[in-house]
Amino acid sequence: MGRRGVRVGLLVALAVALLAFPAAFVKPYPRDVMIKIFLYALLAQAWNLLGGYAGQISLGNAVFFGIGAYASSVLVMWWGVSPWLGMLAGVALAVLVSQVIGFPCFRLRGHYFAIATIAIGEIVQTIMINWDALGGARGIWLPIKPETFVHFQFHRAKWPYYYIALGLFAAVFALTALAERARMGYYFRAIREDADAAQSLGVPVTRYKLLAIALSAAFTALGGSFYAQYVLFIDPESVFPLSLSILICLVAVLGGVGTLWGPFLGAVILIPLSESTRIYFGGTGKAVDLMIYGGLIVLVAVFQPGGLTALVARLGRTGRAPVPAEARAGTG
Repeated sequence: MGRRGVRVGLLVALAVALLAFPAAFVKPYPRDVMIKIFLYALLAQAWNLLGGYAGQISLGNAVFFGIGAYASSVLVMWWGVSPWLGMLAGVALAVLVSQVIGFPCFRLRGHYFAIATIAIGEIVQTIMINWDALGGARGIWLPIKPETFVHFQFHRAKWPYYYIALGLFAAVFALTALAERARMGYYFRAIREDADAAQSLGVPVTRYKLLAIALSAAFTALGGSFYAQYVLFIDPESVFPLSLSILICLVAVLGGVGTLWGPFLGAVILIPLSESTRIYFGGTGKAVDLMIYGGLIVLVAVFQPGGLTALVARLGRTGRAPVPAEARAGTG
């Protein structure tokens, strides 16, 4: 069996394991952790299209997450619109806002663009906190409805949310894989490496940057709409914070930016790590869980800056764990 056959076999095994997970783990907690893994893998994959492939480091993706959450929730509360239609409305609104943000901000480059996205995120969060018609700082409680797929509410078990989250992530993963191999993906990578050189070769840089942020916003809004229906409560502090934008970026960076599997690997490691440190060390009241969590992330960043996908690739080539360059230099 060749390398391609091995990859196909591993993908099939992974798909079977993910589909069978709710049957093997019937308690709510492991299902909840897996749902969060799929959600953050989706969000990180969305960020990866803009920050990883196109090289536009954004720290304001929480804006699109919050738009998706609020759009679907408001439509459900005010007009009784199906959450599924509300999800599509949130995606459309997020794409529109992304173009309004992107057109002026893409005149900036590097850390200036990142700072601009932080400022926009803070402005939007402040507006939402003071927007009383949308709940203001109090937030919004979604109405409890009968347990049906149409209403997007399941009260007795988490497995429907599990499969919906898995389906959303799989769809975003597949679309990213198609984009990676299409002309769009090559243009994104050309812009990331050298925007001026890409433009001199005929790549419409601004158009493809706007396309990248539109796709990123659409996928992020999907995650926001799902989150709102999953927890049935949203407020500006939970769906618009800067910390959420940083966490989304961190998941992608830990897994490996500009790679297809990086966001998923980052979520698989980072989300259970976050949950376990919060459970076992969060009760001290001294933020021990956050210190341990942050320290482990720093170790990964220092010893494997290419992310987990780079580590897996090196292990696959050598068959053994790589030795960091610093360690090799110190053994002479």
